Amino acid sequence: MLIDRPAQPHATFVLAHGAGSAMDAPLMNQLAEGLCAGGVEVVRFEFPYMHRLRHEGRRSPPDRMPVLEASYRAILAQLTDRPRLFIGGRSMGGRVATHIADSAGVRGVIALGYPFHAPRKPGSLRVEHLLTMKTPCLIVQGSRDPFGTPEEVDSYALPDGILLCWLDDGDHSFVPRKSSGRTLAQHVEQSCAAMQRFMRS
Repeated sequence: MLIDRPAQPHATFVLAHGAGSAMDAPLMNQLAEGLCAGGVEVVRFEFPYMHRLRHEGRRSPPDRMPVLEASYRAILAQLTDRPRLFIGGRSMGGRVATHIADSAGVRGVIALGYPFHAPRKPGSLRVEHLLTMKTPCLIVQGSRDPFGTPEEVDSYALPDGILLCWLDDGDHSFVPRKSSGRTLAQHVEQSCAAMQRFMRS
């Protein structure tokens, strides 16, 4: 577990990694640093399959959803003393967080690059549980994300409790094309600002 803790945090955010990246991947580090600088305690952990890869060198596909959910809940059980707890994560980690948010009783959930569907498979949607989710939610998404573009997401009729922050020309890892005039650093800053507003509201 990694914990970035400011002197006087106004909230705690559990940031879970995506399917192919570890908890200390560059983008994860940048997001944690940006949030911590704004007064948010950031807690990171690794799902069992990523833990095995780090400590045993055993590469395997991501665990199935019940295992991922149980792993996330085990982390939350260690954070019951945090008064303002938010959960979320990158891609798969954010998806897992949305699955457990209502039953976990957290203040809110944040998905960074939500995998609305597999790339090039727009019919294989992963939105059914979002339509009935009661926990306030923020989704930060690149406008070029092959897992869900603005046009596609608009057609899902997501409930009002789900807020969307679009990163202009960002891909699934928030990286824009050079021709856009945007930079990854700007997108990280925009993402952290949106998350700060969400957690303070």
